[in-house]
Amino acid sequence: MTNTSIDHKENIEHPDFNEEPKREAIPRWRYAVLVIISVAFISFQLYIAMVKPLDRWLQVPYHMVFGLLAAFMFKPMADNFGAKFAKTLGWIYDSVLILLLAYIAYYFTTNLTFLQNRIYNIDEMRPQDLVAAYASLFVVMEAVRRIMGRNLFIFISIFIVYAFAGQKIPGIFQFRGMTWQMFAEAMLMDVNGILGSPLTASMNTLFYFLIFGAFFSSCGGGQVLIDLGMKLSDKTVGGPAKAAVLSSGLMGMISGSAVANVSTTGVMTIPLMKKTGYEPHQAASIESIASTGGQIMPPIMGIGAFIMAEMIGVSYLKIAAAALIPALAYYGSVFLLVHFLAKRKHMTSKDESVKYVSDPVLPRMYQLLPIAALVAIIFSGGSLTRGALTGAALSILVSLVSQKTRMSLKGYVDSMLDGVRQAASITVPTAAIGIMIGIVIQSGVANKLTKIISNTGNSSIALALIFAMVGCLLLGMALPTVAAYLIANILFGSTLINLGLHPLAANLFIFYFGVVAQITPPVCLASFTAAGIAGASPMKTGWTAFGYAFVAFLVPYVFVFKPEIILIDATPMKIALAVLLLAWGILFIVAAVSGYLFIPIDNIPVRVAFFITAVLIIIPNAFITIVGTVAGLGFVAVFFGLGMKRKKEEIARVGEA
Repeated sequence: MTNTSIDHKENIEHPDFNEEPKREAIPRWRYAVLVIISVAFISFQLYIAMVKPLDRWLQVPYHMVFGLLAAFMFKPMADNFGAKFAKTLGWIYDSVLILLLAYIAYYFTTNLTFLQNRIYNIDEMRPQDLVAAYASLFVVMEAVRRIMGRNLFIFISIFIVYAFAGQKIPGIFQFRGMTWQMFAEAMLMDVNGILGSPLTASMNTLFYFLIFGAFFSSCGGGQVLIDLGMKLSDKTVGGPAKAAVLSSGLMGMISGSAVANVSTTGVMTIPLMKKTGYEPHQAASIESIASTGGQIMPPIMGIGAFIMAEMIGVSYLKIAAAALIPALAYYGSVFLLVHFLAKRKHMTSKDESVKYVSDPVLPRMYQLLPIAALVAIIFSGGSLTRGALTGAALSILVSLVSQKTRMSLKGYVDSMLDGVRQAASITVPTAAIGIMIGIVIQSGVANKLTKIISNTGNSSIALALIFAMVGCLLLGMALPTVAAYLIANILFGSTLINLGLHPLAANLFIFYFGVVAQITPPVCLASFTAAGIAGASPMKTGWTAFGYAFVAFLVPYVFVFKPEIILIDATPMKIALAVLLLAWGILFIVAAVSGYLFIPIDNIPVRVAFFITAVLIIIPNAFITIVGTVAGLGFVAVFFGLGMKRKKEEIARVGEA
């Protein structure tokens, strides 16, 4: 029988705000300008990381200027037009933006002493301060519109209008409003404005990690992760689906983007799953939930853990440790799901018609040295910056070992450009979120939301959590994960903490729902992307993925009410018991979703009973948990017996034949 192979070297377009820059796709002069900007940006970041940090009134604005300049050049206005005259107007407009960025850099350079000594809310705003503030606002909002899309642009614009018209808003959200001077001061002169903690996190940590990710992927490390995941599971029952879970989870930690991950790994895993026997919408759903979960999987968690550490002042290691059990629960449920689906479809592990073809993985394992070094440095107490820079340098070095991964000088330059492009795509939203933070603090919106949710929480904290969950999901549907998390943290973080949640639990709760929004209908971009690859119905794929990943929507509630799951106030015995009960509950959720527990189960009331049993098991009440556990034991005993009976009948039929 002929083997069906998938060429793992197929070229995949990058799904971010702009395609990976290719010299033949853009004019040479623009390619040269991008190289100059990228070299200058990286040199600046290396200087403040390895030589001498600058004053924050210099290094944060410089980081913003470099990031926005790169963003405008990667996606110039002229690219939106075909006519020569329109293109000329586009470049004139971009030239104005570049001049504004130059003025912003000049302003901070020449006014450093003034900014260091200025007293917020006391000293008057000078004309040049107002110009710099509104120039910054304009270029940031234009970058948001161009790079992030209209959703975030409209969302922030509503807040800007609210800042000036707050006194005209009826009800609880009314406030005195802001004058032009007050607004400018809040945006530029306050540590909670545009130059606040999100942009600082982009400068201090995220930039270096994204540069590492670009070099690691382009120098062969990313492909080794994919091939490793595929090879580890390809000979098991439902192997291609399990391989998708492994390879997508491993790549998802690096890419930090569910859509990018689906686009990269899905072209290999989805055809194999379909060939094995999974329906197109099932294959697409499995790929989308596997790719989405990479952002919650330690030790790297995309860039989520890094920015969370900066935002709440908790060490990265503590966040990674806290996220481990929930992440294992997520991927454990997905593995169990694909296994049950495979058993339900009577798949075997011996289908030689489906085979993933790649170079041997073991001789290429040295290409994982960069990621091993990154993790080792972080876990040994080294800085995230040092770990990322070491990983990037090692990525280049290990690529030189083999002729297959060795690139030309242009190849390494393109990798650098890709890293800077990704860094610019993070600089833009982190600067923009600062606008919202400034308005939220000045208007007291967070306190007003606290009142609303607290009133809900007086009757049940679970209702308050549901309120916050819905808000996080809506934000996550409309915005990239980082932007969704940052905004949700502004709106709901302090509220949940005031209701009694541990800060780490509150932030993980918010982050998880910002992530799983990528597979939550009706706007589930990861599922839609996978559906396009599989040739499946987008909405059917979206709802199927939502059901398959149902555990992900319950786990955040579990670790809120059982904080030992995220290692808060925990003893080894409490952790072990909580993990055991969580795993026991997950078994019945997966059985309910897949319709399988030792035998196929099509009876809807039985599957509903499985789900109710799971809920009883994980509810934080000893008596209810015991009832659920006993019911679960009964179900397992009954269906195990039915499974054994069916197996004996099948053996007998084979013997008679």
